[in-house]
Amino acid sequence: MLSFGQKVIDFNIKLQYSDTLPEGFAVINPYHSNPETLKVMQAFYDKFYNDNCIRKFIIGINPSRHGAGVTGIPFTDTKRLKSACGIEMQSAHTHEISSVFMYDMIAAFGGAYLFYKSFYINSPFPLAIVHQTKNKGWVNANYYDEPKLFEAVKPFMIQSMKEQIKLSLDTDKVYILGKRNAFFINQLNKEVKLFDKAIILEHPRYIQQYKSKEKLFYFEKYLKAFSE
Repeated sequence: MLSFGQKVIDFNIKLQYSDTLPEGFAVINPYHSNPETLKVMQAFYDKFYNDNCIRKFIIGINPSRHGAGVTGIPFTDTKRLKSACGIEMQSAHTHEISSVFMYDMIAAFGGAYLFYKSFYINSPFPLAIVHQTKNKGWVNANYYDEPKLFEAVKPFMIQSMKEQIKLSLDTDKVYILGKRNAFFINQLNKEVKLFDKAIILEHPRYIQQYKSKEKLFYFEKYLKAFSE
């Protein structure tokens, strides 16, 4: 029998988005663009998910270019990958704002081993989405930024969530990060019943960027939600 971690690794390796996107949008698959991403992702899931425990599902939006878009691990930049998870990435060095709050919260929970023993974090669209600016640069994009984008990725999102649930996730209750994200996830859940109840929490990026002076309040809110 494959461990939980081995099933996640297999899911990640097979991820591929080949459908059409609206003009100006593109998908980054970190597992294809950097061989070391594949290596550190495998090391992470072998280290923290080498068992067959059922876990609770924490649902993000989609990876950022500087977080999982580089490391392949949700809400984990290279700084936290090394300092909190003990895994060093040589080919990239990133700082991602959501990762700061998430790992401070994980420390308050009791550390990475204890947290990941009970929780699995990923996104309904588990690859990074970027949008081209007028200056021809690329910036992070969310799957719901434009109606046409959401409609384009919706079938992939549904299939992705179904496959992730099969990893051994508890569907009685899930945790959705971000109120706007929750609106769309709940919309999908009405169409294809995926889980029974959703607990909505403020997104780590919002907290870290706009509510940093109230971080202790949000730590307590997260930890209380996770214990209920």
